[in-house]
Amino acid sequence: MSHVGEVAIGLDIGGTNIKSGIVNENGVVVHRLSLPTKAHEGGEALLIRISEMVKELKKYAIDHGWTVKGVGVGTAGQVDSHLGVVMGATANLPGWAGMELVNRLQALTGLSVTIDNDANAMAYGEAWVGSGRHWHDFICVTLGTGVGGCVIIDRQPYHGRDGFAGEMGHHVIDLGGQPCNCGRTGCWEQYASVTGLMRLVKEEGLGLRELNSPEALFDHAKEGNEQALHVLRRYSQYIAVGLANLIHIFNPEGIVIGGAISKQGDFLLGQVRYELSRYLLPVYGVKSRGIDLVSATLGNDGGVVGAVAGYFI
Repeated sequence: MSHVGEVAIGLDIGGTNIKSGIVNENGVVVHRLSLPTKAHEGGEALLIRISEMVKELKKYAIDHGWTVKGVGVGTAGQVDSHLGVVMGATANLPGWAGMELVNRLQALTGLSVTIDNDANAMAYGEAWVGSGRHWHDFICVTLGTGVGGCVIIDRQPYHGRDGFAGEMGHHVIDLGGQPCNCGRTGCWEQYASVTGLMRLVKEEGLGLRELNSPEALFDHAKEGNEQALHVLRRYSQYIAVGLANLIHIFNPEGIVIGGAISKQGDFLLGQVRYELSRYLLPVYGVKSRGIDLVSATLGNDGGVVGAVAGYFI
């Protein structure tokens, strides 16, 4: 039996998988459970699925002598965390929009429940025990299939009026640019996402057939392949332009980069830092006012840990 302590149950709901776990007061995931989302079954089926996961984790915690403070959920989509409702969701989660998740999940599990957008949850985890733990005000950006983000102010996610703040991927950087799946054109997401990176590979007409994944592109760049390096320079410029806009608006202490691309660490971020220095106002070139740019450290646990941070901070 483990020592008695307080824990919370965190869930990170995506279109493909549901990651969940029991998190202790130090932000450590002490037990994990992951299942396919089976989103095609609809919102009601998803609700039942996550409630069963919570019940299983609750039993595990009780069996180990832990006190469960509550459940935290980070989910894709637009979330009103005050009302406890998923206000909007993409086709990746059919039937999820309009779900009164807090009330429904509380009734099914008998536990206190909080919810937030998945990017907010990830950022909250980084603020609690990750790369942003030494800062009070910072910006977290996730670079994956799309681009998400969150502004942390005084160590708390900034939600805006309705909870929809942080849709950083949809600020426009090119009025006549690439069409976005949000229905507009020129969104930052179309340039700074992994999807945008792979489009650059095609645009450059790289003759290397094996460049069919971001990992392969980075491997070739690390070997000194000039075509791959050129693509990454362009990609770094696009990331830097968006970050410069955010820095000029929020004046943060630093920026945390998460998502699949963050695994590349300084090989990518070093180039982004260089490009960023070209787009920022001169005052940010002063050493004491420089903006630190770092990778997220919680990895796949970020959403699960961040979903429950509010129970412990």
